Formats: sequence, structure tokens, C-alpha cells
Amino acid sequence: MKKIKKILLAAAAVGILAGLAGCGEKKPEQPQQTKIAMVVKSLGNGFFDAAHTGAKEAASQLGGVEVIYTGPTTPSAEGQIEIINSLISQKVDAIVVSANDPNALVPITKKAMQRGIKVIAFDSGLAPGGRQMQLNPSNPEMIGEKQIQMAAKELGGKGELAILSASAQATNQNIWIGVMKKTLEKPEYKDLKLVATVYGDDQSDKSYREAIGLLRSHPNLKAIIAPTTVGIVAASKAVADEGLVGKVFVTGLGLPSEMAGHVKSGAVREFAIWNPIDLGYAATYAAHQFVTGKAKLEPGASVSVGRLGNVTLDANGEAALGPPFTYNAENVEQFAKLF
Repeated sequence: MKKIKKILLAAAAVGILAGLAGCGEKKPEQPQQTKIAMVVKSLGNGFFDAAHTGAKEAASQLGGVEVIYTGPTTPSAEGQIEIINSLISQKVDAIVVSANDPNALVPITKKAMQRGIKVIAFDSGLAPGGRQMQLNPSNPEMIGEKQIQMAAKELGGKGELAILSASAQATNQNIWIGVMKKTLEKPEYKDLKLVATVYGDDQSDKSYREAIGLLRSHPNLKAIIAPTTVGIVAASKAVADEGLVGKVFVTGLGLPSEMAGHVKSGAVREFAIWNPIDLGYAATYAAHQFVTGKAKLEPGASVSVGRLGNVTLDANGEAALGPPFTYNAENVEQFAKLF
């Protein structure tokens, strides 16, 4: 009996030693994932859902990247501040944000940067003190030129055109219109004539009346450019109601979900707006470049945005992705499901 007891004690001792030896063994380390949070203006918004699709594409291409998609249920700076504060506690590596307020978020994003988190603003920007980089979907020159190019294409480079804008005080609209007028001075557009610029104040009814007025006041009008999502819908309806489909073309900036029917009717051949998938992809890719130290915050620095090439930072840390994306009969239905 004593002999059996000694054998059992010896076996137990061997087991304990084996266990201790096992505790000392190092398990192979798992590669740490880069956490990039995308904070959008609000959840349930088709535009940002599409941007999330782009972010996931970038993460898949880069490898080792986890995208945290979040935002308030209603668009507010307070909601975004609360979310960013939580993300700081989670120790994410980067925050990609479309800000509801360019200034109100700066204190919390500054706090994030002080903790080593990279902050990239996209779509709707942040004041320079609150981010490393701001990725704008486009710039005024690209936006203005694109709209003239589309109109010229529809008219074969010749004919009368008019502009239906938002309000006369809309800063971005006025800048784009200024670029359009400058673009029309180029030799290749010498046969295009701008006959009027009217303002619908981004109100559907007023924009419609202004479009009707253009059509009736200018019988030789061949195109209406509306650099506003409200105006382009109103102008398209006016052309259809006046029986001028195929005679007067509408183009400008619009949302696929609102324009698909007008493309189908023939009132619109093509229009433009930013591609949210590309925007989300590029912002996520750029954030990863900063996290890994491959991008530097300095004027003239080039930042890779993957399949979309490179963007160049200006003195304010801003970069433009490219010209607005063109939508037509070939792709509008696909994007209409997104935004």
C-alpha cells in the first residue's frame, strides 16, 4: 500500500512539473489588427452605407484591418463627440470622420490625436487643428469643369445653355459657377453660349418655376446645368412636362436615387456626384497609410489611396480625390439602391 502511494505521489509530481513547464512555453503571437473607426454623420444613411462598403473593400485589400462603422442615430455633433470619446477608450488606431460640425468636434479629435490616434476627415471636413488630413471628394475646379464637359458632350459642343443654381448666396454654388464661366472661355467651348443663370433657392417649387421660365424665355435653349440636387430634379421634371425630352438636356449634380427615373425618361443622359464607395475606400486606405507611417503630414506630400492612385496634400493638409463620378443609364440603377 505504501509502495502504491509513493508511485501515485511521484506521478502527481511529474504532472505538476509538466504543467509548470507548459506554463512557461510561449504561444505564437497573433498579428495585431489595425482598428480603423469610420464615424459617419448618422446611421441609416445610404450614402454612408456605401462609404462603409468602400471601407471594407480597403480593409480586405490591406489585410489585418478591422473597420468599426459607427455614428449617431440622428446627425449631431454631440452624438459624434460621445462616440469618438468611446473610441478613444477603445484605443483604436485611426478615426475616419465625416463631421456634423467642422469646429465642435475639434476638442475631442485633438484629444484622440494626443493619444496617438490618427484622424482623417472625409466628405464633410474638420478644422485643421482637429485632424491629420482632410480628404475632399473633389475640388471647385474639377466640379465646375465636369459640368461643362457633360453639357458640351450632350450638345455636340454647340448651343445655348443655362444654369439653375441654389441660392444667390450659396458659397459653393457661386464658386462652381465661377469655374464654369471660366471654363466656357476655353477655345474648345467657343460655340457654347451661357444665356442665363437663375436661382431656385434649393426649393423644389421655386426651382421648377425657374426652370419653366428658362425653357419659355429661351426657345433655342439646349441644356440646363443644375449644380444642386434639388435643382436638377426640378429641371428634369420641367423638361418632361414641357414635352422637350430629347430637345433640351439636363445635367449637373444629383443623387442616383432621385435621378434614375429622369435618366430612364431621357430628360437626363448623364449627371455627376461623388462616388461614396470610392470615398470610403480612399479615406480608409489613407488612414492606414498614416497609422503605418507611410504617409507624412506636410505640404506637397503624396498619400496613397490604393486602387485610386495618390492624392497630394496642400498647405492645410487637404487633398481632393478627383472629379465627380459620372452616372448614366449603365450604372444609375445600381447606385440608386445605395443613395
